[in-house]
Amino acid sequence: MTDARHVRASKMLACALRHKPGEFGIELDAHGWAQVGPLVRGMKGKVEFSRDILEHIVATDPKGRYEFDARRTRVRARQGHSVPVDVELERREPPAVLYHGTAMKYLDKIMREGLGPMRRLYVHLSPDRQTALKVGSRHGEPVVLKVDAAAMAAEGREFYLSRNGVWLAGPVEPRFLEVATWAEDDAR
Repeated sequence: MTDARHVRASKMLACALRHKPGEFGIELDAHGWAQVGPLVRGMKGKVEFSRDILEHIVATDPKGRYEFDARRTRVRARQGHSVPVDVELERREPPAVLYHGTAMKYLDKIMREGLGPMRRLYVHLSPDRQTALKVGSRHGEPVVLKVDAAAMAAEGREFYLSRNGVWLAGPVEPRFLEVATWAEDDAR
């Protein structure tokens, strides 16, 4: 399978496991798990797909977005859902600062209204500036925001850490945000 086909299959897998399982003829259980057999059959109608391709995507996804259960009969996305599921996230005390990458074109609105989960269940936050910068680059000219996670946690806000290192939280008000600067990293 060519790289372009692999990327297309991976994107379709994200759609199936995070947003539109019904369009692929699958059901997600309460924890976001889908049976592998029906998933492979449902995906074949939309994109080149097989059990081997699924195994490859789960094993090589650079962000570690997917996981199999212990018997490898079910698969799920670790986070990023727009459909209500409980992917058994671990509630954790966050580091003092987390980061969020976005595009410059959204900055004014974010600084006025804050960060919302958009079509997802949670706001996705990065543990470091470089990861946030990569995320922001996908949407245009990137900008990285510092999130005062310590202040949010002190107010009782909950944070979760996905198994692939993505921090998840509820809405982030503008008072907890500031634009990150490179000088901060240079000073360390």
